[in-house]
Amino acid sequence: MRIMHVITRFILGGAQENTLDTVLGLKRSGRHEVMLVTAMGPEGELLERARREGVPTLVLPHLRRSISPYHDALAFLTLARAIRKFRPDVVHTHSSKAGVLGRLAARLCRVPVIVHTIHGLAFHPYQNRLLNGLYILLERWCARYSDKLITVADAMMRQALAARIGRPERYRTIYSGFELEPFLRDYDRGEVRRKHGLSPEDLVIGKIARLSDLKGHEFLFDAFEEVAKAEPRAKLLLIGDGWKRRMYERHVAESGLSGRVVFAGLIRPDEVPAAIHAMDLVVHTSLREGLARVLVQALVSGVPVISYDVDGAREVVKPEETGVLLSSGEVRGLAAAILRLLADPELRHRLGSTGRRRLAPLFDVRVMTAQIEEVYEELFHRKKPAEASS
Repeated sequence: MRIMHVITRFILGGAQENTLDTVLGLKRSGRHEVMLVTAMGPEGELLERARREGVPTLVLPHLRRSISPYHDALAFLTLARAIRKFRPDVVHTHSSKAGVLGRLAARLCRVPVIVHTIHGLAFHPYQNRLLNGLYILLERWCARYSDKLITVADAMMRQALAARIGRPERYRTIYSGFELEPFLRDYDRGEVRRKHGLSPEDLVIGKIARLSDLKGHEFLFDAFEEVAKAEPRAKLLLIGDGWKRRMYERHVAESGLSGRVVFAGLIRPDEVPAAIHAMDLVVHTSLREGLARVLVQALVSGVPVISYDVDGAREVVKPEETGVLLSSGEVRGLAAAILRLLADPELRHRLGSTGRRRLAPLFDVRVMTAQIEEVYEELFHRKKPAEASS
């Protein structure tokens, strides 16, 4: 089959890594021709990796995340031309803007199979009602032209159906897989820690997320003030960058915690497994997320997690089995949970080991790719007889 994947921005992030892994898995199978269409983000490493692997790519400069009638119209026309030229059997879209423009362009060009993956919903409680209403209407409209809606967590399917987007039979949950081996490997924790100015004796709390809105760093900083008072060996290692970095650095300095918090910045995807192995636990305090890959990656690495109970988190974080779940925005409970895990290495080991054993088989990238390929095959062969008889 000829398969085109369309995604809005190809920055470092869960949806983008999911898309890249899918594209590479399909290409390596040798059974398909695959093309990737996207807009270049500020971090171009994922796109360069796709090109190194020989994936034909098309960058649309007018495909932008924000709503713009001018740029959206140009992106739609360029995308429609690309579809007509490539003549795909399947168009598979990701993220909100590419999901709308890509599905409509595929419908206009009479692509046999149209699939959309919901990595996270564009509407949420932290956005104004008018914008939420617009996104819901667009998603309802585009769902009519979707042969299958893939969600990365059951929670995403429930939320979309609650908003009357599509019909239940069109949904399928396929967990966002990744290459397991780098996370199952052993690493020299001391070497990674030295790189970030941490010692072997430190108790390292890690968070991997962009330094931007709704990622919840503020709650972690507040909780860490209490943790730092009670446990002098506790250190906070933050992986990621973003427009809020300077603000957070000032906040940490004003709190007297500069020597206890490490802003490691953006690191390469292939450095993430070693960074996680250097942590004693991983904290995820985002206020919205489809299903955060870092939770799964930490548990596959054998590192326990503490997470706010948002979206798909409870599908992998099982209280007292693989980690700790807390209500969104909770600070005292977060501090208490961190201190409890830091004080009990046997508990950390048990939670991490259980997480690795349960999640590794479910999140293997080969399993994800096979399930997605199965969706394509089923839809394509179902459509062929219908088209032949029409």
